[in-house]
Amino acid sequence: MAAEPGMGVRMRVGKRGLREALFTVSVVLLSLASAGLQPTAAAADASTIGWSPCYRQLGPFECGTLQVPLDYNGPSNATISIAVVRLPATDPAKRIGSLFVNPGGPGGSGFDFALFAGPILYNDEVRAKFDIVGFDPRGIARSTALRCFGTPRQWEPAFTPFAFPLTPQEEARWQAADRYVTDACRQRGGAIIDHMATADVARDLDRLRAAVGDQQLTYAGYSYGSFLGVTYANLFPGRVRALVVDGVLDPVAWTTGVGDEAGTVPFSTRLRSDQGAQATLNEFFRLCDQGGAARCAIAPASADRFAAIAKLLKEHGPIQIVVPDTGEVVELNYSILIAIALSAMYDSNSWPFFAEILAEIERQATPQQLGTALGAFLENAGFITKRAIPRYPNAIEGGPGVFCSDSDNPDSYQAWSTQGAAADERFGYFGRIWTWLSSICATWPGADADRYTGPFTAHTANPVLVVGNNFDPATRYAGAVKVAGLLPNSRLLTVHAWGHVSLFLSQCANNTVAAYLLTTVPPPPGTVCEQEQVPFTDTAPQVTARTTDTPRARARAALPPPMPLRPLIESRN
Repeated sequence: MAAEPGMGVRMRVGKRGLREALFTVSVVLLSLASAGLQPTAAAADASTIGWSPCYRQLGPFECGTLQVPLDYNGPSNATISIAVVRLPATDPAKRIGSLFVNPGGPGGSGFDFALFAGPILYNDEVRAKFDIVGFDPRGIARSTALRCFGTPRQWEPAFTPFAFPLTPQEEARWQAADRYVTDACRQRGGAIIDHMATADVARDLDRLRAAVGDQQLTYAGYSYGSFLGVTYANLFPGRVRALVVDGVLDPVAWTTGVGDEAGTVPFSTRLRSDQGAQATLNEFFRLCDQGGAARCAIAPASADRFAAIAKLLKEHGPIQIVVPDTGEVVELNYSILIAIALSAMYDSNSWPFFAEILAEIERQATPQQLGTALGAFLENAGFITKRAIPRYPNAIEGGPGVFCSDSDNPDSYQAWSTQGAAADERFGYFGRIWTWLSSICATWPGADADRYTGPFTAHTANPVLVVGNNFDPATRYAGAVKVAGLLPNSRLLTVHAWGHVSLFLSQCANNTVAAYLLTTVPPPPGTVCEQEQVPFTDTAPQVTARTTDTPRARARAALPPPMPLRPLIESRN
């Protein structure tokens, strides 16, 4: 989930530096806002955007805001602000229109994604003919935001020292952390908390489309952004010019499930991301062993060796890690090992570095050596960045404000306990971590009467392009197949790749998506693209290489961190 979605794990691993990145994995790009945004002139009316130059150190960007209704069906005239940024087309004479982007989350900043991924998105022709436009969805970041706390310092009780609970005592602590957040949101969340469903974001997106002068929408959405795209396609099918959904959520599982699932199975379990993550981890083991010890530090018998490490941490408790930049000592327990493994599955370019962490644990390396290995992994996976500048990112409350509004869930924590344990038993390591990330919905105080729960079968004016990786640990390939089957005017692009969303994993996929955006013509049925750099082969980055400046790493840094890891944010103040 994409994202990339600010979803439910709240681990506290320290107070400064690497431990913020240790599973917080940055919402970093939220941070430049306070440093670079120029004051924007007020729009002449609610249907226009007053653009002004901004972030010139990054490119010729323009920023603005659009006023939209708080409640599209409400009696009042209350409005909220949507923050927007655009990178103008480099060849205005051949400009087609605007390409709107959403990086996922929910809770991810489309504004930041446009700033940092926009200049490298797809290819030169796309950037020549489209303005790249990003916006922060309602309730998120620079737009009118759900803000349940005065400062990040107040988040402290929302953090737990584990990524998911295993024992009744840990479950009680987890529930207390949930209730700390939901009580704060009940007291000070304001009106926006009842108006954050994806359907309202889709309505905002249609207002944005009109405000930039496009008759039809051109859009690319990743991870949770796929659900926004699918929702738009069903609310406004006649206004679709070209719509890409990449890393696709099953919209039925996301909203209601089937049968009695709405009241018995949390939505984050219904998605079966646990199954996708385990399938990706199995590929890590297969390719690691195939590459051998010369290329993979945990080969041979990598699956057995990983299982032994997991058993050691589960049965004998945590080990210590020394954070290189501060010398602080933090603990690595079983749940955090699983969180690291899940984050590694998001980008197969990071797999050699993940293997190094496992090898260091196995050989009982010193806490300092473990810290160095973990830091290298997080940096090369795109989860550490130097761009952060202090501000208030609403990562704790922003994601739940969306996904709890969109989805039906049980109202008893026992369902999370039962379903998490069953998912671990059935699918392996990732059942509990994916299940518990949505537990905050059990007591969430907001509800949006204007949410959309289907049907998801509208015939759009132009074809929709659905993109799915065979081995995606968050939005499994089955979600792409499901959406391609639901939307009658759609085409499935399969990417034989390992990681979350296809961006910059496959030049074939990049070029295929670019051609579709430019022409609205989808690829032939049955098209399959290959990942160029197969992990643990001669084509893959070696563990000694720094991969942080590759397009994939830059895009990864601009996407929201792994869904179960996003709320682990501490203030640097």
